[in-house]
Amino acid sequence: MKYVDEFRDGALAETLAAAISREADPGRDYHFMEFCGGHTHAIFRYGVQDLMPDNVHFVHGPGCPVCVLPVNRLDDAVELAEKYGVILCSYGDMMRVPGTRQRSLIRAKADGADIRMVYSTLDALKIARDNQDRQVVFFAIGFETTTPPTAVAILKARSEGLTNFSVFCNHVLTPAAITHILDSPEVRDFGIVKIDGFLGPSHVSSVIGSAPYDYFAEEFARPVVIAGFEPLDVMQSTLMLIRQVNDGRHEVENEYARVVTTEGNLKAQQLVGEALELRHSFEWRGLGTVPYSALRIREEFADFDAEKRFALTPKVAREVKSCECPSILRGVKKPNDCKLFGTVCTPENPIGSCMVSSEGACAAYYSYGRFRNAGAAE
Repeated sequence: MKYVDEFRDGALAETLAAAISREADPGRDYHFMEFCGGHTHAIFRYGVQDLMPDNVHFVHGPGCPVCVLPVNRLDDAVELAEKYGVILCSYGDMMRVPGTRQRSLIRAKADGADIRMVYSTLDALKIARDNQDRQVVFFAIGFETTTPPTAVAILKARSEGLTNFSVFCNHVLTPAAITHILDSPEVRDFGIVKIDGFLGPSHVSSVIGSAPYDYFAEEFARPVVIAGFEPLDVMQSTLMLIRQVNDGRHEVENEYARVVTTEGNLKAQQLVGEALELRHSFEWRGLGTVPYSALRIREEFADFDAEKRFALTPKVAREVKSCECPSILRGVKKPNDCKLFGTVCTPENPIGSCMVSSEGACAAYYSYGRFRNAGAAE
């Protein structure tokens, strides 16, 4: 398959591995954060970490939208379904994420709430058209990649006059989160989390382009290489980061040029701008409150804003005390540092969000065998 098989070629992988070993300075360590959970899975699925020299380390970031959603927002979604009796439409990876007292959407559904898994916003709109006597709420989550379809759904609902459709908006923004990480005491002051550069997200960048990363590459003197999801993409991007570090450069480079441009998808950006605007602040699981890091529905579309249509009660989030998901999302700890990992917490019985999502770091470690070797090189 074009643009897939070529990026999984074993001989090329060996050539890249040799180049990385040759160019990585044995007198120093390299720590590169892959922001996106898709990169984390590629690293372990294809054994990329095992092809790295011992002084090249990957730091797993918060790039899993399911994982970073705070517990109280999930509790709000459950309340919408149970208290207000709406038809709640959600992407499948949110269904099993545990909220307060391990209550998930799938458990609320089992108890009688009308919660339906959908594959797209178009599915949610169809459910609203087919159930004119019911309120239908789309539980919108995700980074910039999934934001345009939410904006399109709001615009389409208004054009069709769908008065029974609204959106519970939880879309978050990648550049703000990266800036927050680099400006955190754990990175800036104490050096608990060492980050020499970033593997920039690929799908997100196809929407927003590479330009938004220029600020923190310059401001925080960290190189960024936007990387595709295939193993050779990750390896080539790692080599590009090593070269930048060795040269003392901190620039934004685009390894994923077959998809990502400097300006991104201007039409998608326009649609998002029509329906959504910046929030002043938003809470992320693991990162805390991050200013200007999320989107909300514009006032002119207030009729389609579930937060305004329904009086949701303020909630205090209750995390499982032993769950290390917040620390894992910040790169402070690794999944096998959590005493629940692989024992109480498994994909069949997830305790934390990082084990639920297909992009979660814990799911990656478990699925590809890292749980069998807690001492594996990271």
